[in-house]
Amino acid sequence: MITSPRVPYPWINYLGYDGFFSLVSNTAGGYSFYKDARLRRITRYRYNNIPVDSGGKYFYINDNGDVWSPGWKPVKAELDKYECRHGLGYTKITGAKNNLEAEVLYFVPLDFSGEVQRVRLTNKSNSTKNFKLFSFVEFCLWNALDDMTNFQRNFSTGEVEVKGSVIYHKTEYRERRNHFSFYSVNSEIKGYDTQMEDFLGLYNDFSSSDVVIEGKSKNSEAHGWQPIGSHSIEVELKEGETKDYIFILGYVENDPKDKWEGPGIINKTKAEEMIAKIKTSEDVDKELAAINKYWDNLLSVYEIEHPDEKLSRMVNIWNPYQCIITYHMARSASYFESGIGRGVGFRDSNQDQLGCTHQIPEKSKQRILDIAATQMEDGSAYHQYQPLTKRGNDEVGGNFNDDPLWLIASVAAYIKETGDYLILDESVPFDNYESKAKSLFEHLKRSFYHVVNNLGPHNLPLIGRADWNDCLNLNCFSENPDDSFQTTENKEGKIAESVLIAGMFVCYGREFEEICKRIGKEEEAKEADKYINNMIDIINKHGWDGKWFLRAYDDNGDKVGSSENEEGQIFIESQGFCIMAGIGVDDGRAKQTLDSVKERLSSKYGIVLQNPAYSKYYLNLGEISSYPPGYKENAGVFCHNNPWIMIAETIIGRGDMAFDYYKRIAPAYLEEISEIHKTEPYVYSQMVSGKDAYKSGEAKNSWLTGTAAWNYVAITQFILGIRPDYDGLIVDPCIPSDWDGFRVKRKFRGAIYDIKVSNPDKVSKGIKNLKVDGKEIEGNKIPIFSDGKTHEVEVTLG
Repeated sequence: MITSPRVPYPWINYLGYDGFFSLVSNTAGGYSFYKDARLRRITRYRYNNIPVDSGGKYFYINDNGDVWSPGWKPVKAELDKYECRHGLGYTKITGAKNNLEAEVLYFVPLDFSGEVQRVRLTNKSNSTKNFKLFSFVEFCLWNALDDMTNFQRNFSTGEVEVKGSVIYHKTEYRERRNHFSFYSVNSEIKGYDTQMEDFLGLYNDFSSSDVVIEGKSKNSEAHGWQPIGSHSIEVELKEGETKDYIFILGYVENDPKDKWEGPGIINKTKAEEMIAKIKTSEDVDKELAAINKYWDNLLSVYEIEHPDEKLSRMVNIWNPYQCIITYHMARSASYFESGIGRGVGFRDSNQDQLGCTHQIPEKSKQRILDIAATQMEDGSAYHQYQPLTKRGNDEVGGNFNDDPLWLIASVAAYIKETGDYLILDESVPFDNYESKAKSLFEHLKRSFYHVVNNLGPHNLPLIGRADWNDCLNLNCFSENPDDSFQTTENKEGKIAESVLIAGMFVCYGREFEEICKRIGKEEEAKEADKYINNMIDIINKHGWDGKWFLRAYDDNGDKVGSSENEEGQIFIESQGFCIMAGIGVDDGRAKQTLDSVKERLSSKYGIVLQNPAYSKYYLNLGEISSYPPGYKENAGVFCHNNPWIMIAETIIGRGDMAFDYYKRIAPAYLEEISEIHKTEPYVYSQMVSGKDAYKSGEAKNSWLTGTAAWNYVAITQFILGIRPDYDGLIVDPCIPSDWDGFRVKRKFRGAIYDIKVSNPDKVSKGIKNLKVDGKEIEGNKIPIFSDGKTHEVEVTLG
């Protein structure tokens, strides 16, 4: 609940499930699209706008000359009451002025290609009130990139049609694309406008519409220029009376075989069916109840009981909610991503599965297959693909050499959760060519051997264009033509190597090896084991710097992330993944590494990416050194990889440190510093400015980030320690030593596990006793029951 519209940055929510999606801010800003934020944009949004968050789905009230908006913006008239509630799949904004209360509920129903807006108006005075209500949306021209770059054409193509209380936006229908959007209200209207210039006035902005101020629509119809949708309604409310108005912003894509009546003549049948489905407040309540049930079901898979309310809020609600939103959006559409260029990332979306497979296994399975289909025959992959076409993005291409290994990670997580080994037999094309289709297992095999077949001078994996850190661009050409690393075959260089990918290869190579064993491919497993053990030797020989793991070798063969460097001596990524892979755990180097992380990289706002920050541009390092110190990849707190260190801390048994790192970036613990942090105190941001920054602690790029999935994995699977495995549910907590215990209910493979953990000896890690249904069992793995029953699990630490 937000009680002031003037938050430090727009705080938003996402609405939608499969096709139609909307972003809505706490002041009713935002935009909508269908499936693809670039190719099927419904409403316009201007990025980098002044002021921030201008444009949205607005309502205006003219109360006898006193003009205001329920969400404060765009009019910004001071309200007697303001409140925004961002919930699971809905947002409710309430404003009040002059004894008139206006509550606007925004949500996208299940199985519905449109956004419903219920405006509830209540007369709080002791006399009758007569006033005017105006709606407003600004239609876009379908392709959001074209909308921004080709307006010399678009300003001549806008086309609308008004029928009763429905405004149809049919631009592009003339081109037989057979789709359109509409904006309707379940009431007789006094007038309408569909042309921006007429509604606002040429020299006004959203805050001062000529139509609203004059209290009368112009009944304008757009032919070119900037199409909008606006209804005007004259409202009379008696003392204490409430009236509801139901608006629908919808999208229709008719089947290509449907009859095409001709240019500009649209088949309105589906739109009329949508309008008829939700036309009363009872209909709205029914759809909202279905949404509540939907989210209750998803969020009940893993539930914690703990006296720390902030921890419970993150684990039970906002973190898994963000994981689902990130599953749908990848990195494509937010207030920091335009939805135009990114699409769905190969690396990104594979990691996202780690945080949502337990909630939506069927959707996760389909996403895995879609991602795998963008892989090349040599095991490499397109870095991104467009969600509407599911084809690889040629503009970005591939050659990010960490990408293939993430496919192994997501498939392993899926099988551990579901036990569905049949996914490995699914036929999946390479580069989306069915003629090149092979089993998903073959895709995993080629992912594994892509590393084996692309090793550099130290026999570490070649980094390619980049690894996880897109800005660490080490393959600049060697400046010294006589350099010993310059070979005849590779005279242009491109021999930079990644210790991070090496750690990933060991970590996820073990998963590939285990999958091979479990499906009877013993020889494949033995061969994989040979390569994995060899990589461990290589990391120990060429990837260890004395107190921590190196990050990489650049194109000149020089170390990156070494004490020998002037700047950027230690990086976070290789420390986390090498320890997650088990390297250095038995000989004390893991502890030494994490002590170095604490000393060199930790700050009160999280763990920075490297230290010292780069103070100048380095040709051999590329984009990472182009940022000012403390921002983004140049020693910012990249929240995505902080959980790798949390997990590493649990591996060596330091639960106090792991949870301390968790709290430093978990949004619920940052609410009191919102003026510094700025972004939403309920979802993770990608980056927080680091200790070298001008403004340390300031967050950017909220919502769509791998941070959501990885923090969920860190807290639920490694700190709370309840994680799925191929043949059971592992219980292995690593918690702060002062915790008395906690309780988790976990749905897993057709049964419910009610797990009660007690900590009488005040330890962080170690299980003294484990009972299932009153019977003590050996080890810490709970067997699979699949009987639909609830099983009582008692765990005593010690």
